[in-house]
Amino acid sequence: MVYRLLALDIDGTLLKSNFKIDRSTREAIRYVKKKGVYVTLATGRNFPSAKKIAKELKLDSILITHNGALIASSIDEPLYERRISAEQVRRIVEVIEPYDAHIRLLHERYALGNQVQQKSQLIAKMTMGVGDPLFYPVTFTDHLSDHLETKPMSVPKIDVQFFNAEEQEEAYHQLMDEVEDIDVTASTRCGFEIIPKSVNKASGLQFLGKHLGISMKEMVAVGDFVNDLEMIRHAGLGVAMGNAPEEVQQAADWVTRSNDQHGLEYMVREVFRKQMKMQIELPVER
Repeated sequence: MVYRLLALDIDGTLLKSNFKIDRSTREAIRYVKKKGVYVTLATGRNFPSAKKIAKELKLDSILITHNGALIASSIDEPLYERRISAEQVRRIVEVIEPYDAHIRLLHERYALGNQVQQKSQLIAKMTMGVGDPLFYPVTFTDHLSDHLETKPMSVPKIDVQFFNAEEQEEAYHQLMDEVEDIDVTASTRCGFEIIPKSVNKASGLQFLGKHLGISMKEMVAVGDFVNDLEMIRHAGLGVAMGNAPEEVQQAADWVTRSNDQHGLEYMVREVFRKQMKMQIELPVER
């Protein structure tokens, strides 16, 4: 199989644990791009944050952001978008607000979050603030539900950070029982992400593939956590990082090294360079 598209998760995949991009990773991406492979980012991050990473890598691709709810190369002209309705947002906030949790309503241009107790504030900033560019404003309010009464919001995604595993589990089940037409996934071990029903990175890749004329079997998808499962399962080659949990590795066709062990660069060398070599060595039909 000749792979024509490479889809990369950002956190835990493209980025090392220190949130930097290794030089060898940059070179690997430059290599496949030069060989005509379409390289995109498929991430739970907001669009401005993903666009910042793309610019750093010199990618002008259409990006799959907000876990597939917003697909665009320009924020002003999205190729595809799905939103959680204002009424659903209000109900979700009503369910989660009584818990010890930090909530962020992630619009494509800005975010609105609730204030959390001081003991949890540092944790919230560490786990949810990484990667938010300065040009993506985040506003905080004491009571999100009160704010939404006067200023309703419809958003592609909602992030929730919990500080108690039991409360996280309880809130998840309550959401599933009381709010319709949403899905819940995760990109960290201590929180979850709420998106419109049937939206995920795999559906985003399928939409992008139809736009580009590239089938799912011609794609390589690389990720490291639960929100990457669907694209790993449905891509022609689903790759899990060595730092991915067991269920993600089990779903993958191939497991590479961890993000701190040049896993992405290793995968490119093993898959794409061999592919390019095979293409060169194929005899020309006459």
